[in-house]
Amino acid sequence: MPKVALTQAERTLAILREQGIARLNELIAAGINQTTVARLTRQGRIVRLTRGVYQLPDAELATEHGFAEACKLVPKGVICLVSALQFHDLTVQLPRAIWVAIASSAWMPQTKRPSLRFVRFGDTTLAEGVEKHKIEGVMVRVTNPAYTIADCFRFRSKVGTDVAIEGMREALKHRKATGDSIMQAAQHRRIWTKVRPYLEAMLDHAG
Repeated sequence: MPKVALTQAERTLAILREQGIARLNELIAAGINQTTVARLTRQGRIVRLTRGVYQLPDAELATEHGFAEACKLVPKGVICLVSALQFHDLTVQLPRAIWVAIASSAWMPQTKRPSLRFVRFGDTTLAEGVEKHKIEGVMVRVTNPAYTIADCFRFRSKVGTDVAIEGMREALKHRKATGDSIMQAAQHRRIWTKVRPYLEAMLDHAG
């Protein structure tokens, strides 16, 4: 029997089942028009998470669901600072907004959901110490533990020195970063002079 072509509605649902979350421009690129997306939204067959971002209403949400949403909205962004500490289980802090690093000249999207806070990194800085994780079908870029700690010290006026210290302590305690990796990250971020006293004190105490 000849293969029956999927309708636009069926393709939309298939894409969302496969990807978890999709941007409107991704659906349009797949040959789905905005009228179909709007109709499916009105019918409750898909859910509009925020402007131009959709998912299925019965999708299983990972704990890091907001990170997946953020990276759909800001594909070249990197989850960082307290949000990255949270991702790596290095803090008890629950930030009200998701911290995202973007390039110096990047457009800063305005959105109420999820709530986002941005910091700007140079191109080289933005590419260093980044891990990739798949959450709900979305590729999420997040700074690794060592670079996250270094960045928290860099932006201590925004997140608090106590948060940076907590992240360092937990990373060393649970072996998610070594003293050497934190030192190297701090040197690359040019914040070693601020990080060094805290790191040496913790290593001396542990020894």
